Amino acid sequence: MPPAPDAAPQLDRNDRRILAALQDDARRSVADLAALVSLSHSPVWRRVRALEAAGVIAGYHARLDERRLGFGVRGFVQLQLENHTAEIASAFEREVQLLDQVLACHNLSGKYDYQLEVIARSLDDFASFVRERVRRLPGVREIATSFSLREVKGERRVPV
Repeated sequence: MPPAPDAAPQLDRNDRRILAALQDDARRSVADLAALVSLSHSPVWRRVRALEAAGVIAGYHARLDERRLGFGVRGFVQLQLENHTAEIASAFEREVQLLDQVLACHNLSGKYDYQLEVIARSLDDFASFVRERVRRLPGVREIATSFSLREVKGERRVPV
């Protein structure tokens, strides 16, 4: 029986070291990775391509400093929908994808249906965004907000 689509591929020690190194610095060259895992260039290149093809490496991104870009507020918006029909959930999820200030959206268990992670330039901008954009999303019934006072851990590093 083939593995489930979301099943984790079998990774050996070298794959894990390559993944850890790329999480530290996605701009590392294949030569640099090869030296790190004590393999030649070609096998490392093939491993990286295989990890990309398997979806283990989902992309390469620059990590930006939002404060240096003028976003001084990070808030969390918990939302409860009017009801749980597939149509309302789909419409909500489609519309939230269009909001650039929303860094992440999670479908939750518990009292709230969704949580948004939002950045804004100021508290006034955050309040306006919630009032004018979030409140108008399809099916929104209740909103609760909270703010990050300081980030304790902000890495998106997966243990490999």
